[in-house]
Amino acid sequence: MTGFIFSAGTFYGLREAPAPGDLVLAADAGYRTCQSLGIVPDLLLGDFDSMDQPEDFPNVLRVPVEKDDTDTMLAVKTALDRGCGTVHLYGATGGRRLDHTLANLQALLYLRRRGARGYLHDDCFLWTVIENESFTIQRTVEEGLFSAFCLGDRAEGVDETGFQYPLRDAVLTPDFPLGVSNHILAPYATVAVRRGVLAVGWEIPQ
Repeated sequence: MTGFIFSAGTFYGLREAPAPGDLVLAADAGYRTCQSLGIVPDLLLGDFDSMDQPEDFPNVLRVPVEKDDTDTMLAVKTALDRGCGTVHLYGATGGRRLDHTLANLQALLYLRRRGARGYLHDDCFLWTVIENESFTIQRTVEEGLFSAFCLGDRAEGVDETGFQYPLRDAVLTPDFPLGVSNHILAPYATVAVRRGVLAVGWEIPQ
């Protein structure tokens, strides 16, 4: 099953639309984005500190403001509990809250370590997380931008093929952004990490 989470950050447009049978979750004020798209979420959840709880929507999970999970993280856990193997996050970047953007990048790793893959939709970038694996990206923008960041202590055995600046058996660390601002040259480019975690993002059509 594929899950779609709409959060209260900046919404840059719908790229992957829910299909019948997909799970749609609105996290707090992400419900407004669903309304603007004419999408009825399967569940609206959150602490409702970003908007008032709607009186005319029946499927609501209200949680306390003081909790360990952000509303988006609560939605991520719900998507996993309901069997989603792929999760798209919209409205999970931008706005005034860089801390939430960083939290949502960590949520991608939470998904990956539980057997699912998350995709974080930003303005003109799409992000995911890889751990001890390879990942192939289709180029959809001519010489599209690509960046990879170590999401942990260190990432060893990093290979990047099909890029302007290839890497072979490299080590990426969190204190130096060696992987920022590459370009995809091949129709399909591959990034791999032998041991460690990378947050990888690539340019997509606006």
